[in-house]
Amino acid sequence: MNRHARARIAGPILTAAAALIVATGSVSAHGPDPMLGGARWAQNQVVPYQWRSGQVPPAWMAAAIDAAAADSNATRASRAATFTRTGSAASLIAYGEPTSCSAAGIACFSRVGAPSSFKMWFRAHGYVFDWGTLRWCQGLSTIANGCFDVETIGLDEFGHVEILGHHANLANGSDYLDAVVQTVSRARPNTGWQVHAFARCDTARLQLEYDRPSPRALFSSCLAIPTATTLSASSTTVWIGGSTQFTASLTTTSATTNRSLASDPVSGRVVSLQRRAVGAGSWTTVGSMVQSTSTEGRYVLTVSPTATYEWRATFSPASGDGVVGSSSGIVKVTVSGCSGSGCPSLAGT
Repeated sequence: MNRHARARIAGPILTAAAALIVATGSVSAHGPDPMLGGARWAQNQVVPYQWRSGQVPPAWMAAAIDAAAADSNATRASRAATFTRTGSAASLIAYGEPTSCSAAGIACFSRVGAPSSFKMWFRAHGYVFDWGTLRWCQGLSTIANGCFDVETIGLDEFGHVEILGHHANLANGSDYLDAVVQTVSRARPNTGWQVHAFARCDTARLQLEYDRPSPRALFSSCLAIPTATTLSASSTTVWIGGSTQFTASLTTTSATTNRSLASDPVSGRVVSLQRRAVGAGSWTTVGSMVQSTSTEGRYVLTVSPTATYEWRATFSPASGDGVVGSSSGIVKVTVSGCSGSGCPSLAGT
């Protein structure tokens, strides 16, 4: 059984024990969260849950847990599973004793039933540990420092249920907000005590395991996914005054490290068409290619060259898009002169 437990280490800060974390390449600070063991859910699988009989949370707790599920759904930035509470479901969430948490745990989970079900437990408000009494912020009539936000802890747990392991932080913890799924959970008023959206390194792993929601979606900025750009021309020999249509394709590479993002079409980006004199060193941008309306990741532009040039397509990602730019190979288009009434009229670029 995969279990996530938090144990007090100092003051109101708790730490979580790792659970069957599977290495998927080196895990480093500012990299995607590591991945837990066990099966993934199907892409966009809807996973219903219900309260465990006899351990139904009070209204304030129930609302916060449901809000955490909604946070997971809304901010997963991928085709990961979504969670919804129903009247009858195989997945169970429990409040109070008994739990399957460690002796020091305030919340824990099991995803051993994935891709069919999961289990989750929350300690009761007022539970007495050897370090003190657990206080959930939502359970207080007047909020006070040292309490834990149910919605934040719940989002952490739903992240684990998805398949996320604890993020690896820098030694000084300056990147703590790069992930919600953390070894250390912070209590009010510490930075990160109340976070209701997956952070960039959480969504990076979800994208790697479940793919992006669409070809136009941004890649998490916690990633650096390599891309491949190709270019072809409808004709590589044209008369002066004639035209040729350039077609570029932009995809992620097929590298196994790209996981579910491998060979993805990349749409809605700026792909530039450039030219240079044959054998020259510098390139001139002719214009931005137009996203095809029929094929994702395809870009087109028709030009009427006035001389023989070498052409290429280039992609430079916008800030915050977690992909690496790329350029196509060179396509030479030869322009020949023409005389007589049958020649096309002159048109230049």
